[in-house]
Amino acid sequence: MSEAPSSRFAGRTAIVTGASRGIGLAVAQRLVAEGARVVVTGRKREALDEAVARLGEGHALGVAGHADDPDHQAEVVTRAVETFGSADFLVNNTGINPAYGPLVELDLAAARKVFEVNCLAALSWVQQVHRAWMGGHGGAVVNVSSVAGVRPASGIGFYGASKAMLTHLTQQLAVELGPDIRVNAVAPAVVKTTFATALYEGREEQVAAAYPLRRLGVPTDVGGAVAFLLSADAAWITGQLLVVDGGLTLTGGV
Repeated sequence: MSEAPSSRFAGRTAIVTGASRGIGLAVAQRLVAEGARVVVTGRKREALDEAVARLGEGHALGVAGHADDPDHQAEVVTRAVETFGSADFLVNNTGINPAYGPLVELDLAAARKVFEVNCLAALSWVQQVHRAWMGGHGGAVVNVSSVAGVRPASGIGFYGASKAMLTHLTQQLAVELGPDIRVNAVAPAVVKTTFATALYEGREEQVAAAYPLRRLGVPTDVGGAVAFLLSADAAWITGQLLVVDGGLTLTGGV
């Protein structure tokens, strides 16, 4: 990918959830590199403080809390507007997958938590930022979905179902919130993060062999795609799912 413009997001503020590491941090780093101020969230204060230090304290603010807590959401949006003067972009990156195995054996309590965090919380974040800023000023939202939401994926079926719902929510919100707010999503395949370690650890070369580009993703691959969808370069794009998968789904894999 070509070098990022240094001021594409100058004067704009982004909220990025689940951004203490991995994809969320890479998104925040890309946005800061292009001139944005970012408010990043995460559950663990220490990890969040480290992320803010990497981003630059003059450019970033960290607010610790649980992504599915409405009070936390409201605090984050309020602090974004109070600290940086706006809340122009929202990246719903937080996602969980505490269960692995066939759906017939799925712990329904775990399933409810997956739904709460991966779907309902994402919608609530949009509602919060819409009330506080975007409803009157416009903006752009990117939801982080997954290729597991595009087609069935062994062992992570309910996670995939939650991501399929997130994609549908993306489309519905795009219809309801246009023309001033654009809503899109990205669907990564396996990206080398702590979250996805179990999917490739000890067999990365074997897993990557299924990808036409012959490698797994890295967080910056997704960061660049998210930055594009938030930018004016995507001004006529809304309600779309951008698959970021190294070509995996072309071969029938997930």
